[in-house]
Amino acid sequence: RVLGNITVEEYDPILMLDSFDSTNPDDYTAGFPMHPHRGIETISYVYRGSMTHRDSLGNEDTIGDGEVQWMTAGSGIMHEERLPASERLLGVQLWLNLPAKDKMVPPAYRSIKNSEIEKIEYSWGKVRLLAGEFEGRKGFMSKYLPLDYYDLHINPNTSIILNMDSERSVMVFTLLEDAYIAGELVKEKTAVKLTPGDSLEIKATEKKAQVLFISSKRLDEPVSWGGPIVMNTKEELIKAFDDLKRGTFLKEKIIY
Repeated sequence: RVLGNITVEEYDPILMLDSFDSTNPDDYTAGFPMHPHRGIETISYVYRGSMTHRDSLGNEDTIGDGEVQWMTAGSGIMHEERLPASERLLGVQLWLNLPAKDKMVPPAYRSIKNSEIEKIEYSWGKVRLLAGEFEGRKGFMSKYLPLDYYDLHINPNTSIILNMDSERSVMVFTLLEDAYIAGELVKEKTAVKLTPGDSLEIKATEKKAQVLFISSKRLDEPVSWGGPIVMNTKEELIKAFDDLKRGTFLKEKIIY
């Protein structure tokens, strides 16, 4: 786990970032059996391998190399994630907080397949536009919080300068290989929270780098976090777990 409870305030609105990279199926084929979420969105990017999602709304869907799953837990959802054996499983899962006013919105699920992900080629490398906007181009647009999510592939000894919104909360994650972030060498599989600014330079070393760029809007709201549920107050959190015990957690569901 790269980000979690202790980084909530600094990385707001990104609650969690889990990184996975394995060539041993024994590490991951157990998957994640059916479990609840409320008050967040989970965004899974599988760059290599595959992931199958099934949930209490009746969705069942598999994504493969380079694709994204976007789940809005909202008022409550149960889901499971299965991870079939593959040559390599590589990617990340983000938890994006929901604003207080949207904590109890209806749950939803969708995938973003390769046909919907724009690949933009440049002399320095390429961008895979997973969500949001990049230089006037639009990808999948987040409904509740603005989110720009780029997968940057930077050629060896080459740099890119990205324009940034100084009002946004911006982070990067070095998915593959080390990279220079704003002049500082950052090791592979490391998250870096950026200070406000108008631009950012990312440079590859002598090896090609793959860096995830994530930009959103700070919420600056209280966070009450208990396992898979993230609310704003302790009372809301207690209510959520009480709903689970009473069988009233799911506001929208199908009966299998």
